[in-house]
Amino acid sequence: MVKAQIFVEGGGDRNNTRTDFRRGFAEFFKKVLPGGQRPKVIPCGSRNDTFDDFRAAMARPQDTFILLLVDSEGPVAVGIGSWAHLKDRDGWDRPDGATDDRAHLMVQCMEAWFLADKEVMVDYYGEGFNRNALPGQQDIEQIAKTDVTRALENATRNTRTKGSYHKTRHGFELLARIDPAKVRRASKHANRLCETLETTK
Repeated sequence: MVKAQIFVEGGGDRNNTRTDFRRGFAEFFKKVLPGGQRPKVIPCGSRNDTFDDFRAAMARPQDTFILLLVDSEGPVAVGIGSWAHLKDRDGWDRPDGATDDRAHLMVQCMEAWFLADKEVMVDYYGEGFNRNALPGQQDIEQIAKTDVTRALENATRNTRTKGSYHKTRHGFELLARIDPAKVRRASKHANRLCETLETTK
């Protein structure tokens, strides 16, 4: 059985934040791979640090299936693969041995995944949450990153217990709660990531 490792953008530099980050992704992937061997999630901090860590791992002898997962930071053109998008946007060259199924994108950012499961946000934030402030698009990949951020701020600013959306205080808990099936239907790149993991479990 192949063990997957995912080098993921984010998590900050503090141990407690990285622990919450790993837990959030672990819970998400547990629902993608029930009963299967789930990937090891490696929070890497900044975007460039994530790629550097992934590239270093690819250069070492491997007994695991190594993947890269970063925000796309913008729309991904139709017919353009992840490596081509990252080359165009970040100037990253595909490392030796890094096939197409090694690079994955959260389009246009991790928070877009939350918009696929609005019911979870309603339950999580409770009184004062403004669901009407959230975009109504079914294809969450078409929502600009700035619009995602603004919508979350507007929807949560008047909540009584949790206050405005905060990435480290709220984001990883939401990630652990959302339904991957809904995310997969709303994001073809999220579905591609899940399909890749399903073939390596």
